[in-house]
Amino acid sequence: MAATSKLRQVKVIRPQEGFQMKAASTAADIAILGGAAGLGKTFLLLLEFLRNIQNPDFGAVGFRRTSPQIRNEGGLWDTSMKIFPHAGGVPRETTLEWDFPKGSKLKFSHLEHEKNMYDWQGSQIPYIFFDELTHFSRKMFFYLLTRNRSACGVRPYIRATCNPDPDSWVAELIAWWIDPNTGFPIPERDGVLRYFAVDGDKYIWGDSEEEVIEKAWYFLEAVVQKSGLDARIFIKSLTFISGSIYDNRELLSVDPHYLANLLAQDAATKAALFDGNWKVIPSDNDIYPYPAFIGLFENMYSVSGEGRYITADIALKGSDKFVVGVWYGFELVDILIMARSDGRQVYEGIRNLAIYHKVQNSDIIFDNDGVGGFIDGFIVGAIPFVNNGSPLPTEDGPTDAKGNPMKENYEHLKAQCYYRSGARVARGEYRVAADVGNRMYDDKMTVRQRFIHERRAIKRDKADMDGKLRIIKKDQMKVVLDGQSPDLMDMFMMREYFELAPKFSWGAM
Repeated sequence: MAATSKLRQVKVIRPQEGFQMKAASTAADIAILGGAAGLGKTFLLLLEFLRNIQNPDFGAVGFRRTSPQIRNEGGLWDTSMKIFPHAGGVPRETTLEWDFPKGSKLKFSHLEHEKNMYDWQGSQIPYIFFDELTHFSRKMFFYLLTRNRSACGVRPYIRATCNPDPDSWVAELIAWWIDPNTGFPIPERDGVLRYFAVDGDKYIWGDSEEEVIEKAWYFLEAVVQKSGLDARIFIKSLTFISGSIYDNRELLSVDPHYLANLLAQDAATKAALFDGNWKVIPSDNDIYPYPAFIGLFENMYSVSGEGRYITADIALKGSDKFVVGVWYGFELVDILIMARSDGRQVYEGIRNLAIYHKVQNSDIIFDNDGVGGFIDGFIVGAIPFVNNGSPLPTEDGPTDAKGNPMKENYEHLKAQCYYRSGARVARGEYRVAADVGNRMYDDKMTVRQRFIHERRAIKRDKADMDGKLRIIKKDQMKVVLDGQSPDLMDMFMMREYFELAPKFSWGAM
């Protein structure tokens, strides 16, 4: 009888040469990976876990900002299903966990709010990774760093991916690796290890552990003496490793159209996602100058808190969002965001905020175009904002021969409010409360990130034949925002109406 044999099929899973291999080879305690889209960064985070899969006491936790991000197509869970079954992993989808034959474990979790980080108090996690680090706050990252401990023989370490975000705390953290003039990673520094300690909000950097210890001894000395530990325990090594989409030959062979999609983006988006540029690209047509706009979230001084107002950009059961902002003077102190809403939900959302914050009906304004018009029947006295309405006269605007205020030279009311809003932001007179900026806008961005994203779409247009100042059309804005409307900025802009509208004095009648 003829002998027969079965050939065992072996599937090889390994990093690609270039960016992935360089990232997989680093010895850094903390490695931040990215700088461009399409590098296979999520794949690399998961592949890293397999390095210690045979260690029964090894465990890892991977974080995204929200749970939906974990389950999204092409996200952590989807990608893990293409890797871990080949290593004998057993998925537990309800808890987003993987168990492996030798006892090692991996879990996916979210940190939507800063309070969620305390759920990990007392944890000991040898390997922690963050997918899209710029979506997390600095406080979240450094708190989880205290949970990065190990008793399994594996030195604890952290890996994190990111796309360029010039405004983020991550940009500050990796500044040494980025050319401050061009915004591009410095090739000779790519993957180089640096060492640091943290004293409050201050980073203390050095080219070696010894250099950092010397610089930080003013606060390390007491800790070292009390703990009896080696000073090097308090020093972390960090590196930044960048790459190009051309490093991911696998993606280009499977989906060559992805490259075309990146090239089709606007200049700022293409510079970040395609070229890996960490520098903001300003435009002379920006209504909101970038540095001043960042001041909404960063300025140290307070703004006027006189008066309480509500501004609402309304969308019913569509792709746009229903966004309601609550203002104490010129500070945005509360926000309500709903992806889809019917008339009753819109009414109740505005009503509840008005009651809680004690806002009068006459100080509520809503977008009257299209679906917003129904509010007038629900909230008596609320003000309809007519985007294409005539500009309003102002106390600081032009006057006629008799000194009476005249309409300003804008195409319409919306343009007037946007221009005046941009000028007030440039003067530092607006503010967004930290709690509001740190909330999630959707499953991808915080409110702060979404504001900064939408800012790019608010541009000056060429003046018409009468010299009226204009903004670009909504369709042009949507091109910049991948088909979405600037819902946050429309809500923000309407706050200016209350500075334009006539102030009546009933006592003078």
